[in-house]
Amino acid sequence: MTFALAVLCGLAFAGTALTHMLDDGAVCVETGFWANASLGPDGLPVEQGVEASASATRLCQDSPSVAQRAADLGGRLPWLLFGAVALLLFSRLLKAVLLQGPFTDTVARRLSVLGWCVAVGTPLAGLVVGWSESWLTGSMAPVAGSEPTVSGPQALVLAGLAAVIMGKIMREGVRMREDLEGTI
Repeated sequence: MTFALAVLCGLAFAGTALTHMLDDGAVCVETGFWANASLGPDGLPVEQGVEASASATRLCQDSPSVAQRAADLGGRLPWLLFGAVALLLFSRLLKAVLLQGPFTDTVARRLSVLGWCVAVGTPLAGLVVGWSESWLTGSMAPVAGSEPTVSGPQALVLAGLAAVIMGKIMREGVRMREDLEGTI
C-alpha cells in the first residue's frame, strides 16, 4: 500500500511538472505582504499585466515567463517529491520488517535512513517552496522583494529525528542480542 502511494506521488510529481510547463494559463501566487494595507487610488505597485485582488493576497500573471512558471512549479513540486521519497523509504522499511522481523540491523538502518530523509528533507522542501513563492511574488510586484522563507509543516523534523534516535537504539539492541546469543 505504501509503495503504491509512493508511486502515486511520483506520478503526480511528473504529471504536474509536465502539464504545468506545457500549459499557457495564468500563474498565481498568494502573499501576505500587503495584508491590512489600504488600497489607494493608484492601486498596488505591480508590473504590467498583473492583477491584484483584495488587499493583494493573490497575484496572477496572464502571460508568465518561463522563470515564473518554473517558480510556480517550485511552489508545488517539492512536497510531492518529498512525499514520494519518504513513502518509498517507509515501504522499504515495512518490507524489511515483514521479511526479517522488527529487531534486525536492516530495519534499524532503514529506520535511520527514513529519519534522516524526513529530518533533512522537510526544511529543504520548505525552503524551496518558500523561496519560489517569494521570488514569484517579487517578480510580479517588485516592491514586495524576494527573500528566503521556509514554508510548510516543520514539525516533521522532530519526527525524523525521533526515527533516527529509535534506529540507533534498535541497532544497539540488535548488537546486544547478537552478543548475548554468541555468549550462550
